Amino acid sequence: QVQVVESGGGLVQAGGSLRLSCAASGWIFRINTMAWYRQRPGTQRELVARVPSPGTADVSDSVKGRFTVFRDNTKNTMYLQMNGLRPDDTATYYCNVEGQTADLSKAGFSSWGQGTQVTVSS
Repeated sequence: QVQVVESGGGLVQAGGSLRLSCAASGWIFRINTMAWYRQRPGTQRELVARVPSPGTADVSDSVKGRFTVFRDNTKNTMYLQMNGLRPDDTATYYCNVEGQTADLSKAGFSSWGQGTQVTVSS
């Protein structure tokens, strides 16, 4: 019922920038939280940034000062601006969206995208 699609990943040199996008669509009544996670090879998925609504956007300490997260609620879209990329930022980045569906039940949902690969070369 709810689809989440990430885009914007790619290969970049250390110190470069990328902007990831996450678009949610489908039978959505309200989106509460949109969040970015990443998973490096051989490690668990970790939270990178989140934008609750209402609330204040926040990023993890590991990317603070380099990454910025923001939402366009009119488009159900979230962005992750990544500057000063480092080789250890190499990972698959996933978007998670939590909210309520637009059917009569207004059931809660938590949907994941398929991920977008970010590779930073040294």
